[in-house]
Amino acid sequence: MATTADIRNGLVIALEGRLMQVTYFQHVKPGKGSAFVRTKLRDVRSGAVLDRTFPSGERIEVVQLMHRPMTYSYRDGDFYHFMDSQSFDDVMLTAEIIGPDQLKYLKEGMECTGLMQDEQVLTLELPNFVELAIVETDPGIRGDTATGGTKPATLETGAVVQVPLFVEPGTVIRVDRRDDKYLTRV
Repeated sequence: MATTADIRNGLVIALEGRLMQVTYFQHVKPGKGSAFVRTKLRDVRSGAVLDRTFPSGERIEVVQLMHRPMTYSYRDGDFYHFMDSQSFDDVMLTAEIIGPDQLKYLKEGMECTGLMQDEQVLTLELPNFVELAIVETDPGIRGDTATGGTKPATLETGAVVQVPLFVEPGTVIRVDRRDDKYLTRV
């Protein structure tokens, strides 16, 4: 058991039967009254965000999770197969564990990180920046900047992102998958 003095970003705690990861914390000492810790917690399984305030000195239960490198191999029906890079075991995950916002960037051979507790994968984290080829996009028309100079492009995984007008089909680009944003050509 730990106390609120041990809270830091990235810490995973058990709260009301759920695993919550601290994404933000602030220790507050008001002029009147006792001190408290204001936090933003993200549910490890569902990704839901919760604001929670703890009185200073309250006991919290810290949970130790392991980060395991995994490589995406293939899809078989409703299951996605990954190879654990440490034990070389085949790990089958469902779309709910991976998350719909990450599935659109998942590519064969991609290195990912599995968040595990007791040899069970709780969530999967893709790299923040992915490199994918453009399959389809409209040709850019010179001087057409009324829309900010971007156009939609479909990537090899099926994701659609806004790219500059000069980008052509077949070009490999780097995308920040957290906010679906084009970064640069590769």
